[in-house]
Amino acid sequence: MPMVVTDIKRADPAAVEALARFGVATVHEAMGRVGLMSPRLRPIWKGARIAGSAVTVSAPPGDNWMIHIAAEQCQPGDIMVVSPISVSDSGYFGDLLGTLLQSRGVCGLVIDAGCRDIADLEEMGFPVWSKVVCAHGTVKETLGDVNTVISCAEQVVCPGDVIVADDDGVVVVPRAKAAEVAAAAQARETREAGVRKRYAAGELGLDLNNMRPRMAEKGLIYVAQSDLAKDA
Repeated sequence: MPMVVTDIKRADPAAVEALARFGVATVHEAMGRVGLMSPRLRPIWKGARIAGSAVTVSAPPGDNWMIHIAAEQCQPGDIMVVSPISVSDSGYFGDLLGTLLQSRGVCGLVIDAGCRDIADLEEMGFPVWSKVVCAHGTVKETLGDVNTVISCAEQVVCPGDVIVADDDGVVVVPRAKAAEVAAAAQARETREAGVRKRYAAGELGLDLNNMRPRMAEKGLIYVAQSDLAKDA
């Protein structure tokens, strides 16, 4: 039976704010290289960075009715995550729905299907990560679910999980681990800042990361080109 869950628990705002400071790659690495959605989801315009709690939508193929229904459940700071129950490239979302979600304070949309009106959405400043850009429209005939557990682009998304998205893709952080992952991301970024300074000063990664002994163990040798010419 189609279902709308109305009282989902969202991630702690402080944890969401902390995660928003980091890029998708940093969060993904800090979380142990899990949670990354398929790279088929790409931003429709460059430069957007968002983080927020997921409002999940399971929608029939070629039918965007559930996006309208889900809009009522959205709160400021949310990110809507839409996954069709079977493969669809139709343009579920455009500037009109972007206007609607923007009026609700929604940060952006992640959808494993199509999006259209991308120039208008960029002008509005409403970010979308989608599988394709497609002008083909949808109908409003069949119901699905809102705020249930879904699979989107090969990742399980629970209502209230934190979504982090930027030009590198989309990563899902479980709601209960948001603060822990934010702390790990901060530690990673601090460490990388130190590494960046040493690289900028000319230090090689081979030495900074003590790679030479392992290279030797695996049999890597260095040969002068002049010696190769002699052997020939």
